[in-house]
Amino acid sequence: MTDNQRRVVVTGMGAISPLGHSVEKLWAGLVAGTSAVDRITRFDPSRFAVQIAAQVNDFNVEEYAEYIDRKEARRIDWFIQLAVAGTAQALKQAGLKIDESNADRIGAVIGSGIGGMVTIEQSFRTLIEKGPMRVSPFTGTYMIPNMAPGQIAITFGARGPNFSIASACATGTNAIGEAYEIIRRGDADAMITGGVESQLTEFGLAAFHRTTAMCTSHNDDPKHASRPFDAKRDGFVFGEGGGILILESLEFARARGAKVIAEMIGYGATNDAYHISAPAEGGAGAARAIRRALQKAGLKPEDVDYINAHGTSTILNDVAETAAIKTVFGERAYKIPISSTKSMVGHLLGAAGAIEAIATIKTIETGWIHPTINYEYPDPLCDLDYVPNQARQANVRVAMSNSFGFGGHNAIIVFKRFEG
Repeated sequence: MTDNQRRVVVTGMGAISPLGHSVEKLWAGLVAGTSAVDRITRFDPSRFAVQIAAQVNDFNVEEYAEYIDRKEARRIDWFIQLAVAGTAQALKQAGLKIDESNADRIGAVIGSGIGGMVTIEQSFRTLIEKGPMRVSPFTGTYMIPNMAPGQIAITFGARGPNFSIASACATGTNAIGEAYEIIRRGDADAMITGGVESQLTEFGLAAFHRTTAMCTSHNDDPKHASRPFDAKRDGFVFGEGGGILILESLEFARARGAKVIAEMIGYGATNDAYHISAPAEGGAGAARAIRRALQKAGLKPEDVDYINAHGTSTILNDVAETAAIKTVFGERAYKIPISSTKSMVGHLLGAAGAIEAIATIKTIETGWIHPTINYEYPDPLCDLDYVPNQARQANVRVAMSNSFGFGGHNAIIVFKRFEG
């Protein structure tokens, strides 16, 4: 880390997740080892080979009427609503008020792997059933991923750098990493960042099932479906929701008397340049991203106390991630506790990295490592310490979060305990 690059800290977090509609509820569920996976109720899944998911249930947008009025709520896509709700939570925790004194120096980078899938599906049905002139004039606006940060800017008045990122399952982590870099180089004093996803529609389920990467063996036993690193894993489980962080330069946070939750110290991004969905052999691209993040953070492998794994519960990914960790950390890999948030909330695609960043920060903050649940049958190719089934107390000073996505995207972020 060079002297002219500013330190970046986390001051606020917000979450709408399958385990609850706040960071506190998300974290309590994770530490308790609670699976949010269940039979899909949003639509009748009986004709699908996959009939389970980790849904966000009972989200009431009227609780955020201060930010989204009823008329607006009826037309904007659900992923945008999640982004606004998560931002409201995060800004409240950060105690950050955006006004004329700072609006030009506060931006938003929010990722979504797909964008407005609900809008797309509903509008296409209208096209087929009623014709093109009955398609909502808001369809073209609210189906595009950049409307999450765009609506955040409009709602909260943030006039700084603003854009969306789409890198499949690495999206949320890339978004946080790019927001971090914007602050480091001095283009903003604070950034609203994270990821949101609401892809749980009939078309979304059908499309991803056809990739052959989803779990099809636990429709009658959903709580045990997501089983990262377990020998009997057979695919990922859909999750949905959103996670938002407030990042600030340390100087800006100090000047306004903000309470710092953690410090962000590293970000690495690479591509496998190998295959549209399969990871590079031996996790080579992931290993390069991990090394880059550690180098930029000024860390040695022995400095890392915990890894929040991408841990999808797919055959290929879990092996590749394990191999990448071994490549970078050597024998120390066997001493680092690792856990997969997806074992409980499923795979939130573009929002996964954001929810997992929150879990990583809470680990540093609380001294608890949440478990990887459903770990019952050891896989000889996945032989590290995945904190199986029970939460564990630990002194975690430095923690890393991994994300990898279709298209070969690899993204790594690193946080540490704030020490002044």
